[in-house]
Amino acid sequence: MNVGKLLTKSAVTFPDNLAIVHGKKKITYAQFNARANQLAGALYNRGIKKGDNVALLQYNYPETLESIFACFKAGIGVVPINFRLHPQECAFIMEHSEAKAVIVSHEFNDAIADIRSHIPKVCCIVSTSDAKGEILDYEDVLSAESDQWQDVDVDPDDLAWLFYTSGTTGMPKGAMLTHRNLIAMTMNFYADMAPLGPSDAILHAAPLSHGSGLYSLPNVAKAAANVILASKTFDPELVFKTIEEYRVTNMFAAPTMVKIMVDSPAVDKYDHSSMKCLNYGGAPMYVEDLKYAIEKMGPCLVQLYGQGESPMTITYLPHRDHVLNGTKEQMIKLRSAGIQRTDVEVKIFDNEDNELPPGEIGEIVTRSDLVMRGYWHNPEATAETLRNGWLHTGDVGYMDKSGYLFMMDRSKDMIISGGENIYPREIEEVISKHPAVREVAVIGVPDPKWGEAIKAVVSLVPGKSVTARELILFCAEHIARYKIPKSIDFIDEIPKNNYGKILKRELRAEYWKNEDRQIR
Repeated sequence: MNVGKLLTKSAVTFPDNLAIVHGKKKITYAQFNARANQLAGALYNRGIKKGDNVALLQYNYPETLESIFACFKAGIGVVPINFRLHPQECAFIMEHSEAKAVIVSHEFNDAIADIRSHIPKVCCIVSTSDAKGEILDYEDVLSAESDQWQDVDVDPDDLAWLFYTSGTTGMPKGAMLTHRNLIAMTMNFYADMAPLGPSDAILHAAPLSHGSGLYSLPNVAKAAANVILASKTFDPELVFKTIEEYRVTNMFAAPTMVKIMVDSPAVDKYDHSSMKCLNYGGAPMYVEDLKYAIEKMGPCLVQLYGQGESPMTITYLPHRDHVLNGTKEQMIKLRSAGIQRTDVEVKIFDNEDNELPPGEIGEIVTRSDLVMRGYWHNPEATAETLRNGWLHTGDVGYMDKSGYLFMMDRSKDMIISGGENIYPREIEEVISKHPAVREVAVIGVPDPKWGEAIKAVVSLVPGKSVTARELILFCAEHIARYKIPKSIDFIDEIPKNNYGKILKRELRAEYWKNEDRQIR
């Protein structure tokens, strides 16, 4: 089924339901569907048809959801671009994806004009407002079209969403997600994350170009409201105010966003009891932070572990495992990434792709209808990542006897010191318990004797202090001696990519720049 039909069907059955909210702007499902139909027709009449791609470079607006579903309905691949990227990075994605059109929010009119010569394949540029020159005005484009549209028939394995990885290990690769992938993702949401209905509401506080955009699908399928945070920045007070006003029941947030929310005085100021499911994922969440979030938010948290290559998700830690003051076994589960999704297989492989028994550390692999078709125009990377029918995640971990997955690190982040394999996350979990520590990243740095030495890079809670020696002694109380950092550096902010993930590669670069060998 064409994933765009999720909107078509909801508009037929629940035409007057609130579909999209952004500030004072409110759109019903009938209006949402009509506008998506008009845009689908406009793209078709400009020669952009089934099998083509359209890039979206927009802040979170109603037009973003309209653009996504218009493309789905027309059988066009959506190429979402993170609005935090540099214009040259945007140009690379547009050109590499062979996008025939680009739809931007008005803030990017000048940027798209500046890179126009670098995107010759683009034949049509549409802006939400302030259009000039060759750039077309979004509303003018829609008003010229009929709101009647016949959703295009697609093959389940046709491209629907072309998501470019963050590119922390080189040029970004385009993960091809199909209509089959997105339908499976949608149904999995109901099975494992949260049941939804037409009275529910999602808050989009994270970029619609990433996880939050895909999370619109299960909400649209059930004719629930999509409430878009009316701010370009993550404002915790506005988040909680919006949750209270619209009785929001579900939202997606990166762990850093959850931490900002629960650390804000607003968490106690507004009523957030309507929340059924606060999905968090995309990066590790340390146990101490998670405990505090459970205390503040109540029994609504659900962890997800996935990748752009297997969207939402591979494993999940359900509500029932988010407990405080439980048994020792229950508390250990808080360190895990949860269990396999209902129709997803997960295994741990060694370097020769042999399955490892419970408790042994290796690479996390998965297969399901959620796994991408492959990488766009990159058969070598596709063959390597999807070898033998399994998605090789590049993440390291182990499965316990109860089927809970415990993440260690990305394979490239593992430290080898004196022949010992050391996983930074174990050390980070300990250091994050110190009350003066806001964020921490543990990396390997050059050492003439051991090959690599353990270094912790720490940012502190404003107004609090701790010395390197005090933190090292703190670690000595909790972990084996060979895992204790040899040195600790303090910085104001730990660098992150555009999706909030810590850039360990960037941290390592400074320490390895004068070495003959490089740890990337």
